[in-house]
Amino acid sequence: MGNSQVIGIDLGGTAIKLGRFAVDGTCLQSLTVATPQPATPDAVLAVMLNALAQVDPDNQTIAIGVGTPGPADASGRIALIAINLQGWQDVPLADWLEAKTGKRTIVANDANCAGLGEAWLGAGQPFQNFILLTLGTGVGGAVFLNGKLFVGHGGAAGELGLISFNPDGPMCNSGNQGSLEQYASILAIRRHTGKEPVELGALAKAGDVDALTFWHEYGIKLGVGLTSLIYVLTPEAILLGGGVSASAEYFLPSLYAEIERRVMPTSRIGLQILPAKLGNSAGMLGAAKLALSKFVVGCLLLSNNQ
Repeated sequence: MGNSQVIGIDLGGTAIKLGRFAVDGTCLQSLTVATPQPATPDAVLAVMLNALAQVDPDNQTIAIGVGTPGPADASGRIALIAINLQGWQDVPLADWLEAKTGKRTIVANDANCAGLGEAWLGAGQPFQNFILLTLGTGVGGAVFLNGKLFVGHGGAAGELGLISFNPDGPMCNSGNQGSLEQYASILAIRRHTGKEPVELGALAKAGDVDALTFWHEYGIKLGVGLTSLIYVLTPEAILLGGGVSASAEYFLPSLYAEIERRVMPTSRIGLQILPAKLGNSAGMLGAAKLALSKFVVGCLLLSNNQ
């Protein structure tokens, strides 16, 4: 069993989370380290390698999956761009890690990894068609169609936070203007209110009128953004993850109302909007699942058949 363990890595703008996982998804050891600032590829690689040695001191793992905050190429080798990390363009991260560790490596978008985690062991389990929206530092997304992660031509599909929301809105690092991310992310909330989402959640819980009004308006904006996605994808469920989702009870009523107002009943039959279940571990679990599916499960089947 030891030699079928894998490592899942979730690379974020502020933290890098690593976990060592068994084939059933059990996390055997985990570690969170600060993302180096500036988060250049070389600096991130050095921190990752140091953390990998701590998570897998006895070298029990055979493969690595990495989620990065941006699209990867279709083969899972290259981090094409990470709009909120410095100097990340066409970074051959899988090649680098393989050369340094000797372990097979695959790279994918971090929100796609979170979606894979939720589909495997989280809130996505009952659904064949769902979308995950990660409401964090930025806004990421994952799309599941007929039980499979949809990555589109070239591997970069599912950038749900970058859809156009307001053509005259704030500039986005993606090059878009007024993307959904500019209204729904932690950075956007901070810019708009001067407060952190966790503060606004605590104020709302205490009955603060301004905070309750903010969350009501936030739900309306998110509902407008989700309307476009629902019309295109008609999902069975929308899962909400990321730090902002902790305050979902304060914005779900206005979110539902806005969707009901804007979306024809035929496009939202039985639609459920649910909190993601796995919290901060979804990304590294999904990255581990990716490595298991690519490098381990097939090997296990082959060895079992011999």
